[in-house]
Amino acid sequence: MDSANTTGLLRSVIAEAYAESPHLLYVLYALQQQFLHISEEAVREVAAHLDLPSSQVDAVVEFYSFFHKTPRGRYDILFSNCTSCGYMAGGVDLMAMLGRRLDIVAGNTRGDGLVSMDQTSCIGMCDHGAALLVNGMPITSLDDTMIDRIAALVEAETPLEDWPAGWFQVDDNIRVSGLLLKDDLLAGICLRAMLAHGAADTLSEIIQSGLRGRGGAGFSTGMKWQFCREAQGAAHYVVCNADEGEPGTFKDRVLLHSHADSLFEGMTVCAFAVGAKQGYLYLRGEYRYLLPHLQSVLARRRELGLLGVDILGQPGFSFDIGIVVGAGAYICGEESALIESLEGKRGIPRVRPPFPVTHGYLGQPTVVNNVETFIAAAHIVLRGSAWFRVVGTEKSAGSKILSISGDCAAPGIYEYPFGVTIRQVLDDCGAKDAQAVQVGGPSGTLIDSAEFDRRLGFDDLSTGGSLMVFSQARDLLAVIVNFAHFFAHESCGFCTPCRVGTTLLKNGLDKIAGGHGTRYDLDEMQHLAALVKCRSHCGLGQTAANPILDGLQRFPQAFEQRLVHRDFEPHFDLDAALEEARQISHRDDAAAHIE
Repeated sequence: MDSANTTGLLRSVIAEAYAESPHLLYVLYALQQQFLHISEEAVREVAAHLDLPSSQVDAVVEFYSFFHKTPRGRYDILFSNCTSCGYMAGGVDLMAMLGRRLDIVAGNTRGDGLVSMDQTSCIGMCDHGAALLVNGMPITSLDDTMIDRIAALVEAETPLEDWPAGWFQVDDNIRVSGLLLKDDLLAGICLRAMLAHGAADTLSEIIQSGLRGRGGAGFSTGMKWQFCREAQGAAHYVVCNADEGEPGTFKDRVLLHSHADSLFEGMTVCAFAVGAKQGYLYLRGEYRYLLPHLQSVLARRRELGLLGVDILGQPGFSFDIGIVVGAGAYICGEESALIESLEGKRGIPRVRPPFPVTHGYLGQPTVVNNVETFIAAAHIVLRGSAWFRVVGTEKSAGSKILSISGDCAAPGIYEYPFGVTIRQVLDDCGAKDAQAVQVGGPSGTLIDSAEFDRRLGFDDLSTGGSLMVFSQARDLLAVIVNFAHFFAHESCGFCTPCRVGTTLLKNGLDKIAGGHGTRYDLDEMQHLAALVKCRSHCGLGQTAANPILDGLQRFPQAFEQRLVHRDFEPHFDLDAALEEARQISHRDDAAAHIE
């Protein structure tokens, strides 16, 4: 295609995408789909059409891992590298196997442009075994037989719609239901109860319920809404954080699939309470396959008068919800980074204060809550604060939805009253020989068997909803190494302690895992981990060292058994590094070697 035709097609794709959604991420995704990459010319054309600096568009393309400046294959395959849904199955490296079948090395696009293959962070399929994304569509429960079939389908250039439909089925796997999961609320039922209460009483009910944010931090939901309601601004906004990128966490995937009406009810309740007219659901890029379903639910709600102008005939109550899909950046789960992304920027966490409740989206008062929190709020409005408080503990009211994965017989979704013990959860999911549990994902707390009687709650073990179980057969050092690689990869690079520190921690762990570490390296790593935790700008860096610090405290033998019996071991082979010099100088005598 000549230059003029390419430019014309670029402009056509940009215009069509912009008409559907003016959001920068949406326009860039449309270009990526059409051209399999985003060229320098595409960056300039997008900048001109959206009236943005080219530097901003270019920075966004560089920041998000699902955007590429060089062409991807027509079949773009990404293997999850999570400890629960990663590409190792039964001791077999499935990614390497597919690479051999397709004659491609991970991280590359094949010469004929047919296929590209790489690994990515957890894709939220941890209850389904080894998993991958092909052109954004998840395939789970992988084994070597499926890998052979995938290779054959790719080589035959078979369209995805003609691949086995069962491969793309993602089950909810709800094992235990409690307050929120017993049923999905009927569309509109909470809104009618809300209108009967009025905005002030609705907000009071949320406050009295004791509902705290279900993302892990545990701030009072009602107080957050009240602060936003009282803040001065030209507009107020409601944002749902559905960017669950914590490895081992997949509850939002299930809630978005089977409880979307409850979520949108909760967002609309919040809008009524704080005076917002616009809301956004920020959906993680790995869950893009859920977008058509969510859009259909929103369309149906508009038809029923539950979104739009004068909702349910209430004059002046107007509210609608848009969906913005991320593009592969764990950091956007942090609320201020998410807002930056909503504004079409890189997801760099803001300096706080001010907080989003007063200066959030477009500088206006904004409530940001996660999926589970909004759903809980909808139920509270319908059933009352007393109904909610009767479950849980004094400081942790209500229930908690958990994503259980790892070495257990029945991974999936479990809902318990706050105060449940880890031991009870392990018994229910069939984890019979657990040596450790990672509570709250890699950024949470790694506990050993002596702590299995601890309780989930804000006064003991707080969690955003992930429990990863590791049996006695697991190499815990390998698990911690995996987590360290995840944090180093996902660092946004804004602050030095996180940008440099996470990489140094990753390298230090690799050295120990490779059998070259010493006691000196362990001491240095402990010191560095404490520095990263204390000095990083945002929650990612502040929690990135948690698996290492917890591992050193509770499982020191996992590190010590790999140490060499020397005070110091270089990180690389000094003698081997001199080989090139020996060849150039034509020397191979004893003096040219390091003992």
